[in-house]
Formats: sequence, C-alpha cells, structure tokens
Amino acid sequence: MSAYHLSESKSIAMMKLLALCFFVISLINIPIAEARIRHYKWELKYEYKSPDCYKKLVITINGRTPGPTILAQQNDTVIVEVKNSLLTANTAIHWHGIRQIGTPWFDGTEGFTQCPILPGDTFVYKFVVDRPGTYLYHAHYGMQREDGLFGSIRVALPDGESEPFAYNYDRSIILTDWYHKSSFEQAVGLSSIPFQWVGEPQSLLIQGKGRFNCSAANPPMKADVCNNTNPECSLYSTTVVPGKTYRLRISSLTALSALSFQIEGHNMTVVEADGHYVEPFVVKNLFIYSGETYSVLVYTDQDPARNYWVTTNVVSRNATTPPGLAVLNYYPNHPRRSPPTIPPSGPMWNDVDSRFNQSVAIRARKGHVYSPPATSDRVIVLLNTQNRVNGKTRWSVNNVSYDIPHTPYLMALKENLLHTFSQTPPPEGYDFANYDIKVVQNNTNATTSDAIYRLQLNSTVDIVLQNANTMNPNNSETHPWHLHGHDFWVLGYGKGKFDPINDPKKYNLVDPIMKNTVPVHPFGWTAFRFKADNPGVWAFHCHIESHFFMGMGVAFEEGIERVGKLPSSIMGCGETKHLLKP
Repeated sequence: MSAYHLSESKSIAMMKLLALCFFVISLINIPIAEARIRHYKWELKYEYKSPDCYKKLVITINGRTPGPTILAQQNDTVIVEVKNSLLTANTAIHWHGIRQIGTPWFDGTEGFTQCPILPGDTFVYKFVVDRPGTYLYHAHYGMQREDGLFGSIRVALPDGESEPFAYNYDRSIILTDWYHKSSFEQAVGLSSIPFQWVGEPQSLLIQGKGRFNCSAANPPMKADVCNNTNPECSLYSTTVVPGKTYRLRISSLTALSALSFQIEGHNMTVVEADGHYVEPFVVKNLFIYSGETYSVLVYTDQDPARNYWVTTNVVSRNATTPPGLAVLNYYPNHPRRSPPTIPPSGPMWNDVDSRFNQSVAIRARKGHVYSPPATSDRVIVLLNTQNRVNGKTRWSVNNVSYDIPHTPYLMALKENLLHTFSQTPPPEGYDFANYDIKVVQNNTNATTSDAIYRLQLNSTVDIVLQNANTMNPNNSETHPWHLHGHDFWVLGYGKGKFDPINDPKKYNLVDPIMKNTVPVHPFGWTAFRFKADNPGVWAFHCHIESHFFMGMGVAFEEGIERVGKLPSSIMGCGETKHLLKP
C-alpha cells in the first residue's frame, strides 16, 4: 500500500475516533462549560416617578427603577453600554461585589478608577463575573444612588453544577429607604455652615415600591404631588405556590437605614451572604445593612387561603420612618388582596444584642470554607469618629476626613501624577491608651486628606474598625463598611474598645465567612483579614451615602505596577486631560 493511502487511512481512523468520543460525551451528558457574553444597553434619564406615592425626579435605567437585573453565569463577560442622558449631571456605576480582577478601571468608582461619565456621553463597562452569587450595581458619583440608580446582579453556577441547597424558584428583592428631597439638596445641606442633617427617610421601599401617607403630610400636599391611589405606588407583591421552596435574594441599598426584614408566619433559612455559602441558620427576621446581600430559603407551608405581609423596619436608629410593606401572594389569591392581619412589627430599634448575635452567627458553610492566612503582615486600626473640620461637620477615620481627588488615583499612580494627591501616609491607628470611645471628644486635630494606604502586593492585611461616640452624648451609630475589589474573612466582632493583645487570640480562623460588606456595631469593633492580591486602587468606605459624602472612607493601592494599559475612556478629568491624544 502506498504512503498516501496509509496516511489517508490514519486520517479516517482519527476522524472516526473523534466522532466516537463526541458520541460518548453526548450519551453520558457531560456538560461542556462555555463562558458567554451578556450585553446590555442602558440609557440613564431623569423622570418623574412616584415609588411611594410622592412624585419626584428619580434616575431611571431604560425607564425603570430599580434598573434591569443582570443575569449571568460564572465566568461570563458582562458588557454594559451606559448612555448618560441626565442632561445636567455626571455619573458612574459601581458593580458592587464584582472584584474586577484584571479590569480595575471598570470598578465604576469616580475619583478612584475613572472620570465621571459626562452628560450625553456613552461609556462601556466590560468585566468578568468570576464567582456565583448575589451582587448589586449602583451609582458611585456624589449621592446619586439614593435617587434610584441601582439594581441587582444574579450570577448562577455553570450548567451542570449545583449549589449545596435546593429550591424551586429564585427571586431578587432590593430594600431601600427613600427621601423626598433630591440628593443635590441633601449634599448642599451636609456641606453647609451651619450643618443641615438629611434627617430620617420618608419611606422604606421593597423592590422599588412603598407607601407614604399623603393625607398625613404636614403641610398638606396636592393630589398631583402625592396620591395614595396612584397605581405606581401599589405595594410590591410576589406570587408563590404553596408547598414550594423559594430562594429570596435580599439586598439592601439604603442611603441611611439599617433594616430588619421579616415575612409574616414564615421562617427564613440563611444560606448565602455576599456571594459565599453560609452554614445554614434559621431566623424570624433578617438584619441587613446597606451594601449587604443575603439568600434565604422560605418554604411556603402556611394557610394557602390568604396572603401574608412582608415588612421592613428601621433598626439602630430611633427613626420616624414607617415600616415598608409588601405582600407574599399565595396562589391563587389575587396579588392585590391585603392580608387579613395587622403587619407584624419588627424588633426594637435599640436591640443591639440581637443584631450583634446575628453577625457572630454567620459562618462559612461546611465543605465551602476558604481558610484565611494564619497571620497577617500588617494591621490597620480605623477609628470611626464624627468631627468638626474648618467649621463643617464631618465623619473621620483616625481623625482624618477623606476627600475624593479630582484626578482619579488609578491614572495618577499609573501615569506618575503623584502631585495630584497627598503623599503623606494616613495614620494606621489612634491613641489607643488615652482615647475614650464612650464620651464626646473634641478631636481638635482633625484634618481632611486624600492620601492613600499603599499595600504590598500579595500581603495579608488585617483591618480593625473601631466605633466610638458621635458628637452627641451617649450615641454611637452602626456603620456598614464596603471594600471594593476584594472579599475578606470576617475574623470577629466585639463590644467596647478593641484590645490589640487579647482580642486577636479570639479570632475565628476555622470557618470565617467571606464578605465584601460588614457592619461595625455601636461602641464596638469588627476585625477582618484580606489578601492584597488584586492590582489597582480600591475604595473602602461606609456605605451610608451621607457618611461617605462627609468623609468616612479610605483608599488602598496595591500592585499598581501590575495594572495593564489604561483605557482612554476612563480619562478626561483633572490632569488626565493631557493624556488624551487629540
């Protein structure tokens, strides 16, 4: 036989073998994972809406608030084209909980990773969702988030993979508080002398819907301004089938309020927090802080002849805001049929112990524990205080109140524009021995700064958040802190002043949950550990809108030399203007 025929025979045999392999794969149904591209086109506009029956200007995405839910699978690429049609306002969108590995310029944090998107411009975000779980997106420019620019991100496992818990249906619910004043009005008051506090929100919204009592308004409001018969503010209703298990992805994007969430007559089993599996535990009410996400399992085992209340209420503040209401609609009852009972009241607003105990109870699920490094390379203690700086009321960390720079850090560091922000390192602690966290302090040496913490790439860093008294006697507030670009191990919570000698001995190094947002409770401390392994510049701040606006935040830089070529689309402000080629 000729060499040609031998070669042809081998080719045919190889083709047959490949065909057989694909046939066998199809028979045994082995999934072949393939990452996909999820493409979204959004237009941001100001529109008049009445989410709680009071008509005001809100920011919508394609005419909606909350905006569209981003649905993807692990390792998919998400592309979002954002057209800013706000006419008179800049914007930026942060992808909350998405670590942006390899794409720090698309974190969406104005002043840190990009210049704002100007009116009329279109900006394209492109990033990989590398972990399954429940995440968020929201404005990260000024205080725009509370004007309605937010939504959910739901990342599923690849086809063929399953989670360590079973459920029949999957729902996303965002909890927010709602002000009738715009974020612009609030920002002016917060920056004024004398200081004008934003006050308590007028309403609580569940999935963008609530009900303000128009008839009780003082002074009275006209019907074209506030109307309780407006169908736009009908209560949110989610329909369920009796005898099924529902996964409810509960997220909070409140501007100010810590919340309790409860469903009348139903227990909730907590199974996920910030994209990580939780060792399951059952709650009657779920405490949730701004920036947190949870998944709870709810079994619909109650009387199917009626509907049930879903409620939220403010905790940690003696608030005047009425509870938020929604309806758990048992099919086939009408979705608008009110439950026959009085909505259940939540826990007492000042029950700190219950909130503290829930925080401690959240641990990593067995079989899904990612062990933290046994020790850290660096410890940074951040004292949370309220101060007066140059006559203005500010929030501070170690007596330094944070200012966002005009030239974003990512460009300033990458392009060696170091003169655009302070090079004096911020303090890594406070006067532990002499500072009394239980009394009002003068803090006369408080300053403002835009300096950053420089972290060694791949080092392990411990952060200790220490709470203290505000400028009001016997008052300490709950602060939810959010870290961009990372997840961290929650090592422990404590009451009173953190003891740097003895408290680290009590850290949970066995099964700590990983999160991206964590509360520090009144007059208490919270400790966590993270690996500085994501090159870029990352914000770490209180997720209460007014608190971050007033200076409650810091910036971390790590491995800036490893960051790739910056896209020109993120430039155009401050001293980045000259970097754009004509």
